[in-house]
Amino acid sequence: MTSTPGHIELERSIDSIRIGSRHRTDLGDIDALAASIEKQGLLQPITVTPDGTLVCGARRLAALRQLGVRKLNVWVRSGISDGLAQLLAEQDDNALHKTLSPTEAATLYREVKMLLAEDARRRQIASRFGAKKGTPQSDGAATVAAPVTSLDGYARARAALLVTGTRSYTTLERIGYLQGIVADENLDEALRRLATIELDLISNGGSVTAAHRRMKTQLAFAELEQLAADAAQPALIRHAASAGTSRVHAAETTQSDIELEQLAREALSRAKTATKAKNARPATPNDSNLPVRSFVFLWNDLREWWLRYDDEIVSQLTDEQWDQFEATLAGTIAFAERMRSLRDDSPAVARVSTRSLSR
Repeated sequence: MTSTPGHIELERSIDSIRIGSRHRTDLGDIDALAASIEKQGLLQPITVTPDGTLVCGARRLAALRQLGVRKLNVWVRSGISDGLAQLLAEQDDNALHKTLSPTEAATLYREVKMLLAEDARRRQIASRFGAKKGTPQSDGAATVAAPVTSLDGYARARAALLVTGTRSYTTLERIGYLQGIVADENLDEALRRLATIELDLISNGGSVTAAHRRMKTQLAFAELEQLAADAAQPALIRHAASAGTSRVHAAETTQSDIELEQLAREALSRAKTATKAKNARPATPNDSNLPVRSFVFLWNDLREWWLRYDDEIVSQLTDEQWDQFEATLAGTIAFAERMRSLRDDSPAVARVSTRSLSR
């Protein structure tokens, strides 16, 4: 027997492991997995609750049964909530089980996601080093371990499937975002109360998307106020944050939730990158030789570019790539404000027609 925090590794009869109905879908190519395990061994045990209910590893368990394995090592995972244990043990004939509310589903989803991500990372680590000699069965074979960059997406999709029956997790993530704010003792109490109100609205049938958007607006606005009042921040950041706060506050009664959220995000980005824009490398003569037509083509290509990506991109960008994006955004905002000022202050500036630009 071996143990790690929250786990004990034990040998268990394969027939004693109980599998809830939510595990019996989308098992994929079990033959290939069985062949891989037979060749390389089970590099990481499956995970069960203390009473033997399967948590992670339905495909591995099916492959082991196909191979005729009678006993196997399992991770016994302690600290699982009663609600999740009941969900995992749910059977097809349990027709009277309680329908989960959106907030209950999000709570269980977060717990399942954590367990699945934990399991996937252990498999990833195990696959790097391979099975130990003399340990033919010790988590899925190396060829089926998820790449590090896809672990979060894998855990989210699988957790959503277990909890809701579909792979869509955006709504669950948004509710979890609000729940995280409520639980964060480092946040201002007023923000936590607002998040609690939004969760109550969701429980009463309110829109998750609208609640998530309103809360993100409030967080951005609060951060702007904090930056504006922080004497330790550079003057450029404090000035930009103060100006952004004023713009968002003035728009509260005239803009839609979508427009207000975008305004708050843009104001916060502008404030955070104020010093970057100020210190950006000045253009050299060679840099400024591009014709106006090039500018028009560039922005035609970029039209509504933000609609072509979803939230998944956040987990896939490196810090360096994100810094490059922030720097480009800062320079773009600074350029736009300079051009806007020139246009507003100089009514006589010629407005070049579309026709002349196309020549």
